[in-house]
Amino acid sequence: ASDVIGSGFLLTLNDKSGIIGSMINLNFRKRKEVSSMSIYKSNKGKESILSLYDSQLSRLKTPWKDVYVDTTFGKTHIIETGNLSGEPLLFFHGGNSTSAYTLLTLDFIMDDFHIYAVDTIGHPGKSAETSLSPKNYDYGKWVAEIIEKLGYEKISCFGGSFGAGIIAKTMCMVPDKIKKAVIYVPSGIKNAPALNNSKMMFPMIMYWITGKDNWLKSVFLPLAITEDNITEDIYETAKLSILHSKVKVGMPSDVDENLMKKCNVPTLVMAAEKDCLFPGKGVIERAERIIPNCKTYLLEGRGHMHFLTEDEKKMIVDFLI
Repeated sequence: ASDVIGSGFLLTLNDKSGIIGSMINLNFRKRKEVSSMSIYKSNKGKESILSLYDSQLSRLKTPWKDVYVDTTFGKTHIIETGNLSGEPLLFFHGGNSTSAYTLLTLDFIMDDFHIYAVDTIGHPGKSAETSLSPKNYDYGKWVAEIIEKLGYEKISCFGGSFGAGIIAKTMCMVPDKIKKAVIYVPSGIKNAPALNNSKMMFPMIMYWITGKDNWLKSVFLPLAITEDNITEDIYETAKLSILHSKVKVGMPSDVDENLMKKCNVPTLVMAAEKDCLFPGKGVIERAERIIPNCKTYLLEGRGHMHFLTEDEKKMIVDFLI
């Protein structure tokens, strides 16, 4: 098994109070600050994140190329890869992550799909640094423009965690532009209360005080359940995002039931039973109630970060083809 897709992991915390966000973004060391509008804490930090991005992308076994599209929200970077004769597929990564990291986990869709992996605007990566609100439907409007600029009337979408929430917002805004959707450990359907993330606060404080990596790994354990699910790529991507970017702590809010009920897009919802951010049973229960054309699957015994079985990978591919 390869490490999952959207372990969208990366601190897509449900932090309505803003306490966690303030804590993560505290700057304990002197550094040259970039513009206050930047999502990065320093120019050097931005370089570190993009260096890891390029290094991870260089390990991709499938040929790829950079694509940029202009939207009213800012320039958006997309990695085009996979089977260029295959079924077109728009992919969205997890919060504070990147397409470069995530593509390393998507080997199981490379043969069948013409993939457009989008760097979420306002997150680490190569898209514009414009930060959109996770509370409204701007992400859906942004995706609608991307689909149009790529030249498609409609396209299938696949995303994990924060990226799945982006797709949910798009389903509410422009359902006619989506052919099929797979939303995996999704935000935006039934997010957990902020209290569920309290276990991550203390180790995060201790990491900032001590700088010791064992505390940072402890931050991820409520998401991963066991350290086996914290791969080196996940850890390095997360660490640099925490150290060098202004971490996004707000996730896409739960979508409006009435808007979603107007969407007849065939949708596969995969939710993890022990996910502290988006508890599987609650996600599936609401998804079945508000998404008219919905198939659900519970990832039993697993948290937000985990491995997919070969059968589960095949389920995703078969659904999208």
